[in-house]
Amino acid sequence: MVVKKKKKTAKKKVAKKKVAKKKVAKKKVAKKKVAKKKVAKKKVAKKKVVKKKVAKKKVAKKKVAKKKVVKKKTKRKPNAAFMKPVQPDEALAQVVGSKAIPRTQIVKKIWEYIKKNNLQDPKNRRNILADAKLKLVFDGKKSVTMFELAKVIGNHLKK
Repeated sequence: MVVKKKKKTAKKKVAKKKVAKKKVAKKKVAKKKVAKKKVAKKKVAKKKVVKKKVAKKKVAKKKVAKKKVVKKKTKRKPNAAFMKPVQPDEALAQVVGSKAIPRTQIVKKIWEYIKKNNLQDPKNRRNILADAKLKLVFDGKKSVTMFELAKVIGNHLKK
C-alpha cells in the first residue's frame, strides 16, 4: 500500500507541476499582452507628440511666411494708355467739354451728367436713358446699358 500511495502522490505532484507550468505560461502570455499594450500606447503617445511638434513647426513656418509676405504698400500707378489725353468729337464735347482729357475723366464726366440730369432708368438702374445731347452720343439709341457706355464713348474719340 505504501507503494500505491507514493505513486498516487507522485502522480499528484506531477499533475500539480503541470498545472503550475500552465499557470506560469498563462501569466507570461498575459504579461506579454500587457507589455504589448503598453508599447502600443507609448507608440500612439509618441505619434501624437510628433504630430503636435510637426503642427507647431507648420504653424511657426506659416507665421514666418506671413511675416515675409507683408510688404510696404505702394500707390498704384495708373496705366499710361488710360491717362493719355484724347480729343472728344462735337457730339461728345457738348457733354464733357471740348478740351482733350483722359478717357477716365471723360467717363467720370458723363456719369456726373447722367446723375445730375437723372437719366438712369428707374426700373433697371443699369440702363441709361438718352436726352437730346446723349442721343447724339448714343448714335440715336433711346437707351444704352452701362456696359455699352465705354464702347459708345470710344466711337466719339479722336486719337
